[in-house]
Amino acid sequence: MNATQETTQIRFGLIVIGDEVLNGARTDAHLAAFKSRIQSRGHELAWNWLLPDDPEVLVAHLRFSMGRPDPVFVCGGIGATPDDHTRDCAAQAAGVALSRHPEAARLLEEKFGAEVYPNRILMADLPEGCDLVPNPINRIPGFSLRRHWFLPGFPTMAWPMAEWVLDGVFGRGERLREAALVVRGVPESRLIPLMCRLGESFPSLKLFSLPHMGEDPHILLGFRGHEDLTTAMAALRQELERESMRYSEQNP
Repeated sequence: MNATQETTQIRFGLIVIGDEVLNGARTDAHLAAFKSRIQSRGHELAWNWLLPDDPEVLVAHLRFSMGRPDPVFVCGGIGATPDDHTRDCAAQAAGVALSRHPEAARLLEEKFGAEVYPNRILMADLPEGCDLVPNPINRIPGFSLRRHWFLPGFPTMAWPMAEWVLDGVFGRGERLREAALVVRGVPESRLIPLMCRLGESFPSLKLFSLPHMGEDPHILLGFRGHEDLTTAMAALRQELERESMRYSEQNP
């Protein structure tokens, strides 16, 4: 895989595969970990799916995500046991054959020797045309195909492998900026016309409304984006004052 550096902010998808997560035998730790690693590099985790070890479901979802521009991390199901379907499903979704990858086979043979046959070697059966993703923990590689990076389900392996992809392929983007005001005494529904006007005035920014309940009910109303927010926030204050809505500055 040739490393290239991209400076624009990139939206990533994350797919976590495993019945053990869906049935509660294990708690998913990938969402928070990938979100942190992606955001710390100035990019965005745009969506997350949690899927079962079901070939029909996996092929359908991977076929859909491979048709989108988002780069995607996929964790789980690349082992050699009968319930590991990800390698074959990725090949089906991409419309390619599953075949033995020479370099993956060499790595497995070096690690396991004669014991790699007949079962462990199956982890080298990968979609044709894929590239390997190095595994610094045990040297059993993941693979990349159609802007999807397929990694083990184990966090201790998946997370450093994802960092290798993020740093070597995508680099760092411009950090996401956020600013908000604290609005009190106003139902969220009353903010809709105001938000529509501001959304039209600042289409390159994302306007958000986040209600908080409890002893201090309020709404965080603000903007997110990769450009200066000063003008947009000034317009927001002006709109609130025009509508006689009470607000205060958010504490840093």
